[in-house]
Amino acid sequence: MRLWNRREFVKTSAMGVAMTAGRLGWPVPASAKVSLVTVGEGGREEAIRTAVDLVGAPTFNGQYVALKPNFNSAHAYPGGTHPDTLDVMVRMIKGAGADRVVVADRSGMANTREVYQEKGVFEQAEKLGFETHPLHDLPAEGWTAVEHPDLHWSQGYYLGSIFKEVDAIVQTCCLKTHGFGGHFTLSLKNTIGMIAGDVPGVDHRFMRELHSSPDQRIMIAEANLCYQPELIVMDAIECFTDRGPHEGTRATPNVILASTDRVAIDAVGVAILREKGTTDEVSQGSIFDLEQIRRAAELGIGIDRQENIEFVTKPGESEAYARKLRGFLQA
Repeated sequence: MRLWNRREFVKTSAMGVAMTAGRLGWPVPASAKVSLVTVGEGGREEAIRTAVDLVGAPTFNGQYVALKPNFNSAHAYPGGTHPDTLDVMVRMIKGAGADRVVVADRSGMANTREVYQEKGVFEQAEKLGFETHPLHDLPAEGWTAVEHPDLHWSQGYYLGSIFKEVDAIVQTCCLKTHGFGGHFTLSLKNTIGMIAGDVPGVDHRFMRELHSSPDQRIMIAEANLCYQPELIVMDAIECFTDRGPHEGTRATPNVILASTDRVAIDAVGVAILREKGTTDEVSQGSIFDLEQIRRAAELGIGIDRQENIEFVTKPGESEAYARKLRGFLQA
């Protein structure tokens, strides 16, 4: 079980876990690889597989693996995960030895089951042989409480229990800005779809608190304390450079990123947004001073400085673009 392997959690009940009273956070990683692959004639699938191979493809022999996509709404890519990306990711996880794969998410702008239906996820599940787990309308036992006195969440938050039951978690996210206070929605923000908006029997509206809080971006980072992904793939073939998360001005970076470090991959994602021209909120200051990035780095969720990002690419266009992005990371 890999869910609680990098911080001090203790089980407090059948429904809850809490961090121990010591230091909030994990040891800061010394470095992180981020692969960057320009999409060529082989298309999306070849680029995804190459990007994953460059950072070291995980093995899932005999494991139950959760795949967390970006199905915040039923809007077309890059408003949500491209169906071809979901297809490739599931086949890749199965090819790495997984016995079972479950696609689990909670939509924020619609009922998750309806989003799955509209996006054809149930049909894909039947074709590819994966399980589906829409997190909307779960009973109380479908959620696991996460609490600590140093969180900016006034009552902690609740993680979908499915992510506690699996052996490994893989995440695939999009590249886009967030017009409702998050500023950008990459891998760190994608985690919000793993936690509850409401829990039966709990008199608190967690997403209402998040979206009305001046600490929203800090809270996004803190939601990432509850798990450690085996792999993150960012589909940045297209992106939104303003508004978001469901619509915005489109740009075409035409790249796939992969990493095991959420801070590193999000920092590179922000660099891409800056290179394409984005909002004032995403453009101002050092990337590692942006609140999502800074708080996640403080907590040891990922690296704490841009110098610790190691780009791994193929020679040519991918390598040249990585060098260009390094300049935005250093600015």
